[in-house]
Order: sequence, then structure tokens, then C-alpha cells
Amino acid sequence: MSLRANPLVRLEAVTRRFGARLVLKGIDLELRRGEMLVVLGQSGSGKSVLLKHINGLLRPDSGSVVVLGCEVGQRGERQLVDLRRKVSYIFQMGALFDSLDVGENVAFPLREHTTLGESEIQAKVADYLARVGLAGTERMTTAQLSGGMRKRVALARGLVLEPEVILYDEPTAGLDPLTGLAITRLIREIGQGGSTASLVVTHDLAVARELGGQVAFLHDGRFAFQGALQEAARSDGLVGEFVRAGGIHD
Repeated sequence: MSLRANPLVRLEAVTRRFGARLVLKGIDLELRRGEMLVVLGQSGSGKSVLLKHINGLLRPDSGSVVVLGCEVGQRGERQLVDLRRKVSYIFQMGALFDSLDVGENVAFPLREHTTLGESEIQAKVADYLARVGLAGTERMTTAQLSGGMRKRVALARGLVLEPEVILYDEPTAGLDPLTGLAITRLIREIGQGGSTASLVVTHDLAVARELGGQVAFLHDGRFAFQGALQEAARSDGLVGEFVRAGGIHD
């Protein structure tokens, strides 16, 4: 059986409650190597909650979350460290360390999770900053970065351990349209390498259109739709209304 035939991420009947509110009501999802899935939905629909189950930041109340062959819900925090090296979470606002400069931010996971020497670390940092269009910015402070630059630094830091799964939480939030488009195209380029599986959470239809591929619409704790974006635009009800309101038409 080929590697692509085996899902890197598989969720089966996942539920999650916060107090009296049932946020996830039975989520099924499979994501294979080389695939990119865009999860759409209104604000507060549980998109970020879904992401946090994949790397063990949250545990399901019921159901199964299997990532890279590991049952996430049955792993302790120490056991999840190795998994999280292979599953990169790109936070909505970047989550950079303000006390560290750009180079130190990108180097942080290498120092925490590898035994590389300092010269090797510096070479990798320079390489990944160049890949995201920020060559030579190692000594810049986070206060000197624009919103788009912060996103690019976060991408470099998320990629430097060469993960197998990349999770993007609202990657263009707070950016102007041109900067958002540049970040989206960078995400698409990263995903086209074929060695990773990418899951992008957004409510921005321009992002979904630019990335192409499959979309899933999260509503009322379940996927109300999974398929191509143009197919979603032809759908009745909330899914079609949401997509068409974002300027996507068949």
C-alpha cells in the first residue's frame, strides 16, 4: 500500500463539549500526504477547536484522533512532544517570542528538539528565512516586524523541523489583501511539495479560492459539506449562501 493511501490525520466521530455547549458533534476527517484541506465556517463554529485536537492541545470527549499512527487522546504530555515535532501549528497571530529576535525565534524549535550544532542551526535559520522571503532579517526584533513579516517568521519557525502535517489557524487574519494574498500563495507553494499534509482553517473565501483543492464547511458541530469550492457555491442553504457571499460563484 502506498504512503498516500494511509491518512496522516484521521478523526472519527469526534465530539467536544465546553460546559453546556457541544462544539463538535461527531467530526469525521481524513487527510493524506500531499493533500491540502481548507476548513471554512462562520466565526465561533469550532474551526480552531478542531485544529487543537489534531496536535493534542485539546482532547475529545468521545471519538478517535489518530495522527501519524498515534492515538492522540491516549497520549500524555511527554508522549506528545515527539508528535508535535512532526505536526506544526501556525497560530493565528504568529505567537512569536517578543523577547527573542527573528533568528532566535526560528532557531527555538531546533534548540529544543534537536542536537544540531550552532553553525548548523544558523544555516537552517538562514535557509528557512530565505524560503519565506526574509533573508538577512535574523537580527530584527519582533517590534520591527509588520503583520505580514510576523506571519512569515512564524511560517519559517513552523517549517524548520520539516513537519509532516501543517496546521494553519486563520493565516491571513489582520492582514491587508495584498499581504494576505502573498501569504496564501506561500502556503500553496509549501503544500505543493507533496511531502506534507496541510489543513487551513479560515473564513476568508479568497484564501480558499487561491489555495484550490478541497474544502469542508463546519456548521453546528459537523461538516455540512466536503468537496470542491465551486461545488459548494452551487449548494443550497447556508453553505451556498456563505460561499457566494464571499464572491465565489459557479
